[in-house]
Amino acid sequence: MLTLVPTPVGNLDDITMRAIKVLKAVDVILCEDTRTSGILLKHFGIEGRLMSHHKFNEHKTAHALAQRMAAGEQMALVTDAGTPAVSDPGFLLVRECVEQGVEVQCLPGATAFVPALACSGLPCERFTFEGFLPQKKGRQTRLRELAEEPRTMIFYESPHRVVKTLGQFAEFFGPDRRASVSREISKIHEQTVRGTLEELLAHFSGNEPRGEFVIIVEGLGRMKGSVNPLRSKESPES
Repeated sequence: MLTLVPTPVGNLDDITMRAIKVLKAVDVILCEDTRTSGILLKHFGIEGRLMSHHKFNEHKTAHALAQRMAAGEQMALVTDAGTPAVSDPGFLLVRECVEQGVEVQCLPGATAFVPALACSGLPCERFTFEGFLPQKKGRQTRLRELAEEPRTMIFYESPHRVVKTLGQFAEFFGPDRRASVSREISKIHEQTVRGTLEELLAHFSGNEPRGEFVIIVEGLGRMKGSVNPLRSKESPES
């Protein structure tokens, strides 16, 4: 069996008891970065056999790992933070396991976009998860397509590209389109800033972006008025 085990995106206490139980029981723990996962496992007293499995080697290792599981080994897959296969390695291994008849389970648990969406003040009943946009080829084409998207849109972005991305959103979606930007989710400096794209661009142009970001943008034609302009919320909890 392969078990996908979500790991905390911030506060280590966000891990579930079931996740700890699985990580203690499996034969092998596949990690995006063994050093990062090693810190988490040590914190919870988990002593397991770690093996590197990341985007640079998953094409070469997925088939062999699935064969080992088909022969009886129990493995868990974790990434540096959040749920495996969601903007992280995992899809190729899951596909290979399915093709070889290996049972796959995914535990419920941490993922960054859910709390960001829930706190955004934007409609949550229908949304599209875009993750990281293409950095170069195809980026503008995708932005033009999304300008007509009626559902709430969810994006991941790194701190050094946040200002550029917000500027492009304002250009393609319109400066008055409402949005919400969350960073450092479940960490000491967690913050959510809400407003129009123009307001958010001005805010982060004047305040150095730090941490990992989730950007929530309203869809085309959504009702106005449910989000207060540039309202910021910081969490005091670690």
